[in-house]
Amino acid sequence: MHETSPSAPARALKPETLAKAPAIVGQYPQKRSATMPLLHLVQEDRGYITQEDMTWVAEQVGVTPMQVLEVVTFYPMYRQSPIGRRHVRVCRTLSCALRGSYALMSELEKSLNCARGETSPDGNFTLEFVECIADCGCGPVVHVDGAMHENVKPEDAAAFTQKLKATLSDPTYGQKPPVPGTPEWNG
Repeated sequence: MHETSPSAPARALKPETLAKAPAIVGQYPQKRSATMPLLHLVQEDRGYITQEDMTWVAEQVGVTPMQVLEVVTFYPMYRQSPIGRRHVRVCRTLSCALRGSYALMSELEKSLNCARGETSPDGNFTLEFVECIADCGCGPVVHVDGAMHENVKPEDAAAFTQKLKATLSDPTYGQKPPVPGTPEWNG
């Protein structure tokens, strides 16, 4: 296993993730400035950030694990526990709220059998509020994995939930298409 430090996370990150760390840290004049990009890298690999991951990030950027924990707990985009197979995020900022995002959240909680900020008992859905998704003219907006859903009204929650449940058998749902010129592009 390729490691960038002697204490790589206990549940090893992918070798390609570990290999990216030095380049990310090297982009910044102060190593600690790479804290958030490294946290994003870890979360992209694992899906969430463990205590071991925070210790590893701290070692990479020369800060204490507590300082990394402060970042993880301050910013809502970082998760410390696994999420469901579908990550359902509902915008709650003003334009979406005025168009019913809070009522939509209540309906989604019922139809997904999942409390806000939690993962459903079957492990299929994690439901949470987020700040602006930058689609203010089309609210309420729901972001599920990589897919944006616009104008999802509270009265549409049951039908929306049925569509989401149907995606559970689609392994490509939410994946972004490859960008020309990247290694993933075959065209």
